[in-house]
Amino acid sequence: MKLAFFDDFRLGVVSGDRIVDVSALVRDVPHTGPGDLISNLIERFAEYRPRLEGAASGSGIPLSQVRLRPPLPKPGNIVCMAVNYMENGTLEKPAPINAFHKAPTAIIGPGDTMVLPDVPATIFEGEAEMALVIGRRASHVPAAQAMDYVFGYVNFIDGSARGLPPQSFFHMKSRDTFAPIGPYLVTKDEIADPQKLPIKLWVNGTLKQDFNTDDMAHNIARCIEWVTSIHTLLPGDILATGTNHRGLSSFMDGDTVELETQGLGRLRFGVRDELKRTWSRETRQDRKEKGQDGPTPQLTGRYAPNA
Repeated sequence: MKLAFFDDFRLGVVSGDRIVDVSALVRDVPHTGPGDLISNLIERFAEYRPRLEGAASGSGIPLSQVRLRPPLPKPGNIVCMAVNYMENGTLEKPAPINAFHKAPTAIIGPGDTMVLPDVPATIFEGEAEMALVIGRRASHVPAAQAMDYVFGYVNFIDGSARGLPPQSFFHMKSRDTFAPIGPYLVTKDEIADPQKLPIKLWVNGTLKQDFNTDDMAHNIARCIEWVTSIHTLLPGDILATGTNHRGLSSFMDGDTVELETQGLGRLRFGVRDELKRTWSRETRQDRKEKGQDGPTPQLTGRYAPNA
């Protein structure tokens, strides 16, 4: 099942190219807004699933006629795995398992805009990721049972303002608008094998990232085990599983970014930078092939090295 919020945060079930309004069917789920509506529905999903499946056969509204919203507008936790890919086998061994938090206010949805802040970042990037969504309270979960705690999956972008002194994941990652997600929340039964999914990211129609979840250094079950050994995850929490960095490139003013993980739909959003800063479009892999390290330097605008 594909769940989505649309227009004034009405809840819908997506079927093909249409969305069926199911707001009336979940009216009795305890909530004060769309954020806790979806998390509380996830917690009670076994109870509500039959009626939602029944509604999904309705005529619905063409997706082209609605505005899709982030399917998880205000998750309690956004945990992102760090350096969790083997970079197509180019790393000799997995990096130590690690993660960081992003602020819930970083969430935006389909058609929204990532805003690049006025800070002296060396580059702004967005990492294509598949994220899992927790289905029930998870604390000290062993890897062998971890997949039982997954509700579903969603496309996720980990926005980064790199190179800010002092080095800190907090001010690099937790900026407002730096966590685009969507367009849908897809229940786990629709994904046969989440460890074998192609992920692609385009910037202005040019393919930049193209990798597969089978390249993870620490698989989904291990990530859940490790994170829940540190703190509890609750229904509706997001755990983003990392990216392959080789295709990362700059995000700039006016860009249209599209992310598609097989089975999760295509997320499209824009980028705005009031300072109109520019970078080359080369990827990290492009630079490595030329014997250069790290991301491409800023070319023009405030904070450029020669500005």
